[in-house]
Amino acid sequence: MAISYNGLWKLLIDKGMSKVELRDAVGMGPGTLAKMGKNQRVSLEVLEKICKELDCNFGDVIEYIKD
Repeated sequence: MAISYNGLWKLLIDKGMSKVELRDAVGMGPGTLAKMGKNQRVSLEVLEKICKELDCNFGDVIEYIKD
């Protein structure tokens, strides 16, 4: 099972926001952002905060990719 955060990176580009600005806005640590950069799992709490900040849904941020 694999996941991708490509939707999140595209959203950030569309909103003119950097990864660091997002990290600071939602209060996540640099390790969490690094995990997302490697398409690793993060908590639902982090995803909720991101969706709240960017006014979007989980499907806009994360995608499940079947092996």
